[in-house]
Amino acid sequence: MANPFQFIQEVRAEAGKVTWPSRRETGITTGLVILMVIFASLFFVLVDQGLRLIVTFILSFGH
Repeated sequence: MANPFQFIQEVRAEAGKVTWPSRRETGITTGLVILMVIFASLFFVLVDQGLRLIVTFILSFGH
């Protein structure tokens, strides 16, 4: 990497070989990621609330 100009040329050549996703593919993938985040959030909220109820129920026997 002694010659920065040659390095930049090689980087541009390699970037030209990349198959970039289309705008439609990017939109679909983004939508699916957002949908999975929503589902995961709902799942963990439900599990957290369920565990909270179970622990509260078990601890109520001590009173």
